[in-house]
Amino acid sequence: LSPAYRDLFVNWDSKASDMVSYLRLYAGCHPDDPELSALVGELSVKSDEFRRLWATHNVKEKGHGVKLLRHPLVGELTLSYETLKLPDDEEQHLVTYHAEPGSDSAQSLRLLASWGADAGLTDVIGDAGR
Repeated sequence: LSPAYRDLFVNWDSKASDMVSYLRLYAGCHPDDPELSALVGELSVKSDEFRRLWATHNVKEKGHGVKLLRHPLVGELTLSYETLKLPDDEEQHLVTYHAEPGSDSAQSLRLLASWGADAGLTDVIGDAGR
């Protein structure tokens, strides 16, 4: 529902369709979940786009693919992802993302990581540690 969230995805229409399909799969596995029912109800009331996508009844499991993101500081990122199911808990998944080595996206991720590393160090040890 957030325009700011929508702006993060270069291919919003495809991403929105995927996310609703993932939600429908989860809803099928948890038909008696009152919080999930409330979420679907709220989204259906507040979003014509969600209502239209939900009505298609598409179901999709997240596996692997490419995400095209638009970061507010470094611009567009092309990231490949792979979803791994954890063997001891079907509800938990590990999703890994990576950029093609040497690509503009890889350089942008390194830049973001360097900024995050500096901020994280301050969070852990405080300004006195610098």
